Amino acid sequence: MDLHLHGKTAIVTGAGRGIGLATVRALVTEGVHVVGATRTVTEELQATGATAVSADLSSAAGVEPLLGWADQVDLLVNNVGGGRGGETSGFLDLDDDHWDQMLQMNLMSAVRVSRALLPGLAARGGVIVNVSSMGAWQPAGPPLAYNVAKAALKALGKGLAGEFSRQGVRVVTVTPGPTRTGVWESPDGLGAAFAAAAGAPHDQFLTQVPTMLGMLTGRLAEPDEVAALITFLVSPLAASITGSDHRIDGGAVKVA
Repeated sequence: MDLHLHGKTAIVTGAGRGIGLATVRALVTEGVHVVGATRTVTEELQATGATAVSADLSSAAGVEPLLGWADQVDLLVNNVGGGRGGETSGFLDLDDDHWDQMLQMNLMSAVRVSRALLPGLAARGGVIVNVSSMGAWQPAGPPLAYNVAKAALKALGKGLAGEFSRQGVRVVTVTPGPTRTGVWESPDGLGAAFAAAAGAPHDQFLTQVPTMLGMLTGRLAEPDEVAALITFLVSPLAASITGSDHRIDGGAVKVA
């Protein structure tokens, strides 16, 4: 299927691995010039043929390396996010620094990049996709601060869609459930932390996650599946889709 994306320019944040890297690959395959922003430029990102940019978007200055593309970008994928320890702690053990880290990384990064690029996106009738998390729909922690930040990101997308629709900008949210990335599979990731808290071997714990979370598919999602959804949503074939949240969670969230 031709998604009519050839010749477009996209910025993908959190592009060094996981869903971000898979999205870069999918867009490059469609003929998109991709700028991949990541804190640490990986060999995998460089191998895609995208323009790799080192940017720490958890800080206000982090957006500066992307400003050179502000008047060229057609598509923005706000994918950067994650956690930095404390994910398995209860609410009373989460201090202000933890909350600030989660908000900066998972909400304010998208706020800053979107604010910087929206004038150009409006001039070109562009599209923004914010990558949230299933936890935005079921925010009970842990990881509470992360889930709350992702819920705020979902709300941000809804608000931007309303404000910028008259300028031809579409804004949508993609909400993955557990996906086979380092978040779950890395020995220092969230999955390993949950496994340790449960007193279970990491590999055995991962096999139980789909059942524990009620995933009807019985398996974790693959990054390429999420990337395929993102790629469709930024394409002209999805021109009537805006302001909406698209879950790809294996049926784990049971509300409409």
